[in-house]
Amino acid sequence: MKIDRLIGILSILLQKERITAPELAERFEVSRRTITRDIDALCRAGIPIVTAQGQNGGISIMDGYAIDKTLLTPGDMREILAGLRSLDSVTGGGRVAQLMEKLSAGSSTLMPGAQNILIDLASWYRGSLAPKIDCIRAAMDGHRTLTFRYYAPSGESLRTIEPYYLIFRWSSWYVWGYCLTRHDWRMFKLGRMDELCPGEPFPARSVPLPDLGHERIFPGGIRVKARFDPSCKWRLVEEFGTGCFTEQPDGTLLFHAEYTNADNLLSWLLTFGDKAELLEPQELRAELAASIKNLAKRYEDD
Repeated sequence: MKIDRLIGILSILLQKERITAPELAERFEVSRRTITRDIDALCRAGIPIVTAQGQNGGISIMDGYAIDKTLLTPGDMREILAGLRSLDSVTGGGRVAQLMEKLSAGSSTLMPGAQNILIDLASWYRGSLAPKIDCIRAAMDGHRTLTFRYYAPSGESLRTIEPYYLIFRWSSWYVWGYCLTRHDWRMFKLGRMDELCPGEPFPARSVPLPDLGHERIFPGGIRVKARFDPSCKWRLVEEFGTGCFTEQPDGTLLFHAEYTNADNLLSWLLTFGDKAELLEPQELRAELAASIKNLAKRYEDD
């Protein structure tokens, strides 16, 4: 990944007074031409890099800048590494780990040995998630359409999109793109996608940033009022926060929130067994009561 290499080159230049392009090329296993392009990119980003010819020549950062080392502090490096390692948790390729092993060959106060922040973005579906992310990234890099089967509450369908952004949100991964099936911008959850297949090249559009507001992506808020047993407090706090309920004199928890899908709401309430009672809305309370009666009949003895 280019960004990994640029950060690595910058870190090395901050640690050493001077290094040659062949040394950098060997360390990062790329060509000298690639290193030259990387150095140009760092210069365009405002890093004062100096190159010198001759026997003692090489690449270095301007003296005052190198002595200061204000660009990356040890704390900065820890934050950067935590972020990069979180990407390794998705791909499973270990590219960041390989980069850090190369950079840690020489001792430096900018390369902390111990990391106390571990971020795993892979979820429980790492085995199927990583290939999807690789496929989507390849389609985005090549400006190719992506066709896949999508499973939604309304049913399954074949979709073709122009993919533009991979998004990690609400503990799940999504892809944002222009849906050629619906002729509109759409967000798709990777866990519901299957049979991904890159397609034909497409010309880039002017891409609006996705509105990540809850109501925009999941329209149709349902105002919910329910009563929970005190033993359910930990789940309510974990899923909705401490402000979602008020404790009643009898110890029960009066729950208020907005839910986005009636079927999901009823399924969620059933996971609490007899420790939850839906109070409002009345129409869903009646629907839940009917579902419980049908469920009870199914399990009745002959």
